[in-house]
Amino acid sequence: MTNERDSPVKNVFTRARAAAFAVVVLALLGAAGASAKQHRMTSGITVYAGSSMTSVLPAIDATNSYSFGSSTTLATQITNGAPADVFMSANTTTPAALYATGVVQKPVNFIKNTLAIVVPKGNPANLATIYDLVKPGIKIAEAASSVPVGSYTVQVLKQMNLNDQIQANVVTQETSDATVVAKVATGQVDAGFVYTSDYVIDPKELTLIKVPAWAQPKITYALAIVTKSANQAAAQAFITKVLSPAGQAIFKQYGFIPIAAPTPTVTAVVPATAKKGATVTFSGTNLATTTSVTFGGVPAKFKIVSGSKLTVTVPTKAKSGAVAVTTPAGSTTATVKLR
Repeated sequence: MTNERDSPVKNVFTRARAAAFAVVVLALLGAAGASAKQHRMTSGITVYAGSSMTSVLPAIDATNSYSFGSSTTLATQITNGAPADVFMSANTTTPAALYATGVVQKPVNFIKNTLAIVVPKGNPANLATIYDLVKPGIKIAEAASSVPVGSYTVQVLKQMNLNDQIQANVVTQETSDATVVAKVATGQVDAGFVYTSDYVIDPKELTLIKVPAWAQPKITYALAIVTKSANQAAAQAFITKVLSPAGQAIFKQYGFIPIAAPTPTVTAVVPATAKKGATVTFSGTNLATTTSVTFGGVPAKFKIVSGSKLTVTVPTKAKSGAVAVTTPAGSTTATVKLR
């Protein structure tokens, strides 16, 4: 795979084209509905993800099929039946809304980011801080407020009491951070609001202006398995890879902030004694990213109910011994007596 960080100009336009292409593709997928599922690629799962992850996700797993774009647009497409297995959003509210309607399973936070300002290399407008963006004549690009990065931008500007002044200089509102980057890198605007990860990918074409730390919004990304996905196991395996130390390290290389996943605990098992084939409920903490449950080494079927609850089917070949619950952050054990 080509390392896009070695070719910044190509990467700017690649991400912009990917964002635009994704809108067209997703519209077609939404119209095609169930028939589109017949043409899924077999070498990996289908992941719908915010455009800020266009470069990093193929670096984590190149076998998947990815559709990148605005998190809100992707959510609408999935709701309308687009054949996604995993949804990865640049915020937590959009996956939470899909979970509330049963479209996706319980969301899991997987990475963080920060807001930044980028200007063209050479900084022709001679901008030094966010306060310089209020100067008359400065041309600014930002994402629409319906897009996560756009909503974060408005949040920061209102907190700094700069929103009205800076909005007066906004000449374009884009559908993604990728198109904002393209506008800046090609000199069509003097500055743009994007994620810090966007700058890390294209440092040769952009100059970074930091947003004051005290004004930074809490930017957390969340993902979830689509409820109707026919590839639940493969989707969970991909999520495990994203949350693993290796996956988080790749995110860090691309300018994101890793999330330290807490280890799981099991505090109660009901019933404590069960027959093979019975359903047992495990209660505890940090169970939302469970990847496996084994009875004496024998894998068991399980369902993640919430971050504090699992329902587990005792396998017919279960062996006596500790029941292990495993997540990307570690494992914990519990005891179930077999009868």
